[in-house]
Amino acid sequence: MSKHSSLKLKGGAEGKRSVMKRFERVKLMKQRGEWKEGQSPIGLPKTKGEA
Repeated sequence: MSKHSSLKLKGGAEGKRSVMKRFERVKLMKQRGEWKEGQSPIGLPKTKGEA
């Protein structure tokens, strides 16, 4: 089933995500020195992306 034309994004532009995905959060935490090796990636705090 296709989307109704009023629900499609114009010009294919996507809005900026307000929260990063898990692998992006782990990468950022490693850069900040907040990541401990062996730490579980499950249950990480949500982090806003850098502008």
